[in-house]
Amino acid sequence: MPEARGWPGEPGIPPAAPAVCNTIFAAPGKPILCLPIRRRGSRLAGRYPLVAEWLVPSATIVIGIFSLPIWVYLLFARGGFWRLRAFNVDRKEIPGPSEWPRVLTIVPARNEAEAIGQAVTSLLQQEYAGEFSVVVVDDHSEDGTAEIAQCTAIENNATDRVTIRKAETLPPSWTGKLWALNQGIGNVVGCPPVFYWFTDADIVHAPDTLRRLVGIAEQNQLDLASLMVLLQAKTLPERALIPPFLYFFLKLYPPRWIADSNARTAGAAGGCILLRNSALELIGGLTAIRDEVIEDCALARHVKRSGGRIWMGLTQKSVSLREYASFQEIRDMIARTAFTQLSYSGPLLSGALAGMFLTYLAPIVLLFMHPTEARLLGLAAWTMMSFSYFPTVRFYRLSPLWTPLLPLAAAFYSYATWVSAVRFWLGRGGRWKGRAQAPRPV
Repeated sequence: MPEARGWPGEPGIPPAAPAVCNTIFAAPGKPILCLPIRRRGSRLAGRYPLVAEWLVPSATIVIGIFSLPIWVYLLFARGGFWRLRAFNVDRKEIPGPSEWPRVLTIVPARNEAEAIGQAVTSLLQQEYAGEFSVVVVDDHSEDGTAEIAQCTAIENNATDRVTIRKAETLPPSWTGKLWALNQGIGNVVGCPPVFYWFTDADIVHAPDTLRRLVGIAEQNQLDLASLMVLLQAKTLPERALIPPFLYFFLKLYPPRWIADSNARTAGAAGGCILLRNSALELIGGLTAIRDEVIEDCALARHVKRSGGRIWMGLTQKSVSLREYASFQEIRDMIARTAFTQLSYSGPLLSGALAGMFLTYLAPIVLLFMHPTEARLLGLAAWTMMSFSYFPTVRFYRLSPLWTPLLPLAAAFYSYATWVSAVRFWLGRGGRWKGRAQAPRPV
């Protein structure tokens, strides 16, 4: 007798067709309570197996079909963001201009007692042939930052080149760093400089940093040039999460697209920005971006929209002194601006988290799923992911064993992004140095 398909009693199915049962209850001398269940496959699969095979594909294969093209795009059509060697300026010969322009360096500093001395010393050791001076803006520090900066200037016999200014009370419409930078610009007396050099108070620059930056700007007629300095990668949290920070940042802001005047992408590394004064005046000064939490990219965006030329590169010779001893500290660093990057939008947050899953986590999940095609798709995506991440691991001089662990870092960044959104909804967004700077949700 041929095997029956479907439910007993259905049209075309003999009443005596054997049923597959689930035993609910059985006792001696009593019949077994039996409920029929479907065989493997639905009625559609039973009657039209070929149709079901094509119309109901495996969900795992569908995920793989979405995930793999993402990596094809990232590798070949995202401006080559992962090829760090092309953006590293340390090995490039940069000719200087015939006449070195005047530069004013502005250092916003808030509670930077541990690093400000080394940072100011590195600025005073710059091998720059033009006129060069430094303004340290003390942004209401409580740890003696201003006093240490002043002592450093005295020790280097440079009190004529270093000015310490106390920032005025922060207005409600300004973020802290931009207000400090604006105070430094307001310290200019007489003829303004050709360039402003904005640099953080926790960065030690190589002696040739300013000379090379000005050379790049003058050679290419740039209005804004910035360098992504080398972040610390010594502790376990730093090794696991700081190289991915650079990787994700370059993916969002590919340097080739930044330098392309026809592309809309505009970005900058806020720790080291050289800005032409004429470009700053053209956008209306820092007042135009006074409430921006991601101030560096906002500045680059305004300069590029006004017709200015911008550029961003990498360096291993200028180093950030800021250390992250715990995963919590890195989480807070990410959470400060993650939701701001998404324009404080719930739908964009959902899309970003879904995108992170499809891009970084789905390939790993697929490795443990069926059918074989899904595993092959996952393996291909993971291989491409690791291949693109390896140059960043090498840039930080870490073991290649860190390369395949990018999905774990992506999961952490997704978690930190969610934390950023929750903090914004609670009115504590953009928190930095004791200040909540993101606009409070309505």
